[in-house]
Amino acid sequence: MRITQHPILDSQTARTVCFTFDGKTLVGRDGEMVSSALFANGVRTFSRHKVDDAPQGIFCANGQCAQCTVLINGLPVKSCITPLREGMEIRTLVHYPELPADDRPRPAQSPQELSCDVLVVGAGPSGITAAVELADAGYSVILVDDKDRLGGKLVLQTHKFFGSMADCYAGTRGTDIARILEEEVRKRDKVTVMTGSVVAGLFADGKAGIYQSREERYVLVSFKGVIVAAGARERSLVFPGNDLPGVFGAGAFQTLVNRDLIQASQRVLIVGCGNVGLIAAYHALQAGINVVGLIDIAPKVTGYKVHADKIRRMGVPIYLNHTIISASGEGRVERATIAQVDEDWNPLLETAKTFAVDTVLIAVGLSSIDEFYNAGVEAGFPVLKTGDASEIAEASSAMMGGRITGREMARMLGSELETPPEWFAQAEILKSPPGEVFPREHTWPPEDGWQPVIHCYEEIPCNPCTTVCPHESIKLSGRTGTIMDLPEFSGKCIGCGMCVLICPGLAITLVRESQTPGLAEVVIPFEFDRSLRPGDKAALRDLEGRDLGLGTVRATRFSRKHRTHLITLEVEAAVAAKAAGILVQDPAVTQPLPEVDLSSVADNAIVCRCERISVGQIKQFVQENEVRDLNQLKQIRAAMGACGGKTCLDLLPRVLVQAGVPNDEIRPATYRPPTVELPMKALANQGGEQA
Repeated sequence: MRITQHPILDSQTARTVCFTFDGKTLVGRDGEMVSSALFANGVRTFSRHKVDDAPQGIFCANGQCAQCTVLINGLPVKSCITPLREGMEIRTLVHYPELPADDRPRPAQSPQELSCDVLVVGAGPSGITAAVELADAGYSVILVDDKDRLGGKLVLQTHKFFGSMADCYAGTRGTDIARILEEEVRKRDKVTVMTGSVVAGLFADGKAGIYQSREERYVLVSFKGVIVAAGARERSLVFPGNDLPGVFGAGAFQTLVNRDLIQASQRVLIVGCGNVGLIAAYHALQAGINVVGLIDIAPKVTGYKVHADKIRRMGVPIYLNHTIISASGEGRVERATIAQVDEDWNPLLETAKTFAVDTVLIAVGLSSIDEFYNAGVEAGFPVLKTGDASEIAEASSAMMGGRITGREMARMLGSELETPPEWFAQAEILKSPPGEVFPREHTWPPEDGWQPVIHCYEEIPCNPCTTVCPHESIKLSGRTGTIMDLPEFSGKCIGCGMCVLICPGLAITLVRESQTPGLAEVVIPFEFDRSLRPGDKAALRDLEGRDLGLGTVRATRFSRKHRTHLITLEVEAAVAAKAAGILVQDPAVTQPLPEVDLSSVADNAIVCRCERISVGQIKQFVQENEVRDLNQLKQIRAAMGACGGKTCLDLLPRVLVQAGVPNDEIRPATYRPPTVELPMKALANQGGEQA
């Protein structure tokens, strides 16, 4: 179940360790998360729910929910944030954990105390860039992150990034950007980096409690200001079977596949056609995982068109105006049923299709993790939020936003350092949604030799291709005067392929006439391990995935720097300018089952995962008690579980509307302070050496 060969990522070489799971000896990698080690050994059920013995799998793989809880050496822990160690005794958590037999009192020792000017919570792209700006302004910074690697979600992103090359490393893969940012922040003596550490609380006296998991130690940090760059958590979705092992978030999927090189699935259905869902489909294909399709209830793709086009031409269908009806199976996902919706978003069951899948990925949006920001505002000390904690956007925007936030915090602490006005303008551009689409015709034959064909028709913030042409023959159209403008070719092309290699959307090809009459040559980017050799036949697809017949491979070239193959094919001249990609996935894997599964009952869908509260239970309670305040739902334990309402509070208002409550009459739930699970021995400073 491990990925031993990946087109972008290097194989892992960590030391192997032995552990037991439910009495069976298994092998994993030292330091990897326990959940990943279990996945690599085929384990999908982590616990059995206390309410009805239902099997529980992972959902977020980020410590936000509690579905992956297992017993390790007798104690309940979240397996997705617990490193594997030699000899661990791991068991499925069945209902309630037992209290430890050893309850002897132990004396507590005072925690170590540290200090800094600014505490930055979260070492993703925005947190790192904020820390760098503050350090360069002369402020001491403690940068805290619960992961072992810096970069946040960048470490999961194997694709090349859009945006500006000058401002956010556009044209570079996310994993490489993470490494660049880490190198930059570690150069600063003013920045103390604390990885594997969790901020457990912010206190009104200007201190933060931090749990260092490796040392099993609790420390106190005094600060003058706080920047919250904690990112975002994935939203859930309500449908029958949404709680089965095999239903989890796209971020969790990318964590397993791209961070830990675990082949987390064989056949996957993706719900959501924003950039997260589209990118997850591409990552799945690179990992050798079949994608039966993507669905979205919206009438159009909400992510970048170049992402959607890339997925379509690789053989993955996209179903718009569709919703998921159910996931089903014996103890895990085995099938998923989708259906078209009408103009009121009601499913049209006569259009239903059922697919054989083992995984349903939820990519329906993110919610900001800003609880510590709210706590800081309430306490009254200088606090700012940035990145996804402030506004959900692309990582390119987060980098610029972090720089701005670092400067703003410096000014809050008394600095006279100004933020250049152009930074604000560029930040707005980088977080722009897709703009207008301008289809264009490509002339054939080329005037002289090679000619790039730019299959990019939608205005998005992106400019890498304009920066690498040795003859500066690719320029932005100038319609808006920003990097939102479409690239256009005019001038000389020598066929170097630099524009093809750097394009984040794999949306540029090269064409020229062949020496054979009626034929042409086309150069196509290819990012898969599947070997193509001269003489092989390859199935060509146009921009939106339509069949263009076969091309014959004439040459291949691999760019080690870009980790991208350039495949030169000989094709019919009539299709040369239309050829945008090579089919990767066998169309047979996307076919639905002959029988449609409509056996699930909608009201059985789980809303509150922690307490297993269903749609039907909530509707009944609402109708019997005239509920208008979300706090009233606590009487049936909704939003009262281990995750603190993180996965269900966004869903509860929708269920009340289904129960007949007008949306404008629904009152929000009371704000719950953030909570972090800490071992008592760490609070007593007995888990590691006392500093």
